Amino acid sequence: MSFYPQLVLDALKHVKHPGKGKTIVELEMVEDDIKIDGKRITFSLLFDRPNDPMIPSIKKACVQAIETYIGDGVQIEGNIYVKIKPKPKPKATKLLPQVKNVIAVASGKGGVGKSTVTSNLAVALAKAGYKVGLFDADIFGPSVPKMFKTEQERPLLDKVNGKDIIIPVEQYGVKMLSIGYFVNPNDATVWRGAMATNALRQLISECNWGELDYLLLDLPPGTSDIHLTLVQTLSINGAVIVTTPQDVALADAIKGVSMFKSKSINVPILGLVENMAWFTPAELPENKYYIFGKDGGKKLAEELEVPLLSQIPIVQSIREGGDGGEPAALDENTATGIAFTDLANKVVAAIEERNSTLPPTQVVETQIK
Repeated sequence: MSFYPQLVLDALKHVKHPGKGKTIVELEMVEDDIKIDGKRITFSLLFDRPNDPMIPSIKKACVQAIETYIGDGVQIEGNIYVKIKPKPKPKATKLLPQVKNVIAVASGKGGVGKSTVTSNLAVALAKAGYKVGLFDADIFGPSVPKMFKTEQERPLLDKVNGKDIIIPVEQYGVKMLSIGYFVNPNDATVWRGAMATNALRQLISECNWGELDYLLLDLPPGTSDIHLTLVQTLSINGAVIVTTPQDVALADAIKGVSMFKSKSINVPILGLVENMAWFTPAELPENKYYIFGKDGGKKLAEELEVPLLSQIPIVQSIREGGDGGEPAALDENTATGIAFTDLANKVVAAIEERNSTLPPTQVVETQIK
């Protein structure tokens, strides 16, 4: 008589667990490692703990069942091994459960207007009726307080379950938090890497953001520990990369895209924003002067196979609005206001597509070797 694994399983269906009233097959206690060598049968039983008092009796019952239902000189005595079931990993708790979408806004280099784009995108989303938060993660050069005319603000604290929780500053319908609210704006922020990353984690986790449709992260330029800290702390739905048409900015934008696309991080790229795409004088609104080159961001988006979300022109009002604390997106009737409104619509559509086609995001797990 020839033996085969299903014959062994069928025999073990007659073995009941004394304390649970079900068979060991129903309880999935038979490991998928049944081996047959002639008449010699070996397999393993799975138990929750190594000192389970039922181990001897269940092993004995398995021997009897196989000898009874298979028989014919089967060799099973001493060939049943015990394995301990691996403990399931505890399900990770989402750090900000009331935040529906987290969007990182990044750039490969400084000076491309990333914070300007982030601030105006936040305002445009808020004007569209969404609940929006903006976290200024550029810990060494925070600019959000100035762009929202809130440099003198100091976040209040609320006591929740005996713990101090930060209440974010709110302006133009956007909830904001920045290290700039906790330091003198005229003082340089000089921190070692570990201090900076710990401060970021504390600001994010100890802030009462409430319910948000979108939380925008204004990341520092380049790629650094700050970026890694954020993807290890928050589940980021997608990233928006800001660049200008210049070759040097485009080269650095590629690095930013590569960082998020890397296997270890794997954050979807929602698209590229080409800032300073052209210059339009206020007195000649129909004219376009491509002072940094033409369509560099558009061509890069095609090359990298990512969407081009918007081309934002340079106009004097953007600079004045940023310096004066009144983002250009507040006025929907200007060229820049229209551009940022369109950008907000494109980002919402990109997030909806991403969420409908890709699984929920997870925080990045790193292993120390």
